[in-house]
Amino acid sequence: MKKNRQIVLDTETTGLSPENGDRIVEIGCVELINFVPTNNTYHQYINPDRKMSEGAFRVSGISNAFLLDKPKFEEIYKEFLTYISDSAIVAHNAKFDVGFINSELQKINEQNFITNEIIDTLAIAKRKYPGAQASLDALCKRFEIDITKREKHGALLDANLLVDVYIELIGGKQTSFILSNKSNTFEEKKENKKIYDRRKFEITGKELIEHQKIINKIKKPIWSE
Repeated sequence: MKKNRQIVLDTETTGLSPENGDRIVEIGCVELINFVPTNNTYHQYINPDRKMSEGAFRVSGISNAFLLDKPKFEEIYKEFLTYISDSAIVAHNAKFDVGFINSELQKINEQNFITNEIIDTLAIAKRKYPGAQASLDALCKRFEIDITKREKHGALLDANLLVDVYIELIGGKQTSFILSNKSNTFEEKKENKKIYDRRKFEITGKELIEHQKIINKIKKPIWSE
């Protein structure tokens, strides 16, 4: 089966708008192989060269002092791009995260931006549950995903939560075991099961002798203990 690699991604930023000069301060990624999370994650704090807004600080708890000694985006972007490679990116409200990443890349090179396939879990949730709340928190509540230990938003923490949400949105954890488009329901298995008639003739004496010869070759059979 061909390996299907996806990257579940989340970011934290100084504010809401790269057009207004806001920057990325944290990137968190979780690798999925055939819809199963691996231990291959990516996590990086970034010095944005500007102050966190009050609103962003309240959400993430990331302070300006904490970010002072962190690398700048131009120092880590090659490592980040190598990690995501050409894999599909899964993000919640992907326009936000991808917009910030492209803004950062274009500050380094105006022609630089990611061209990966983008899967937006917010759009999937809105299609699947029209009219219902579709925030990450609301979806965690819907799918009974535990967020009690989450005091603040964090890119890697939220990426891990989004993994569980994404799997539920596309059909639940059993999705990772689907090998074809064919249904595997019990009733269909029952219908497709071949039924063989019982043997309609008796065993011959010669067959019994041959059978006994084979049995005699078995050393220490369990039925003789």
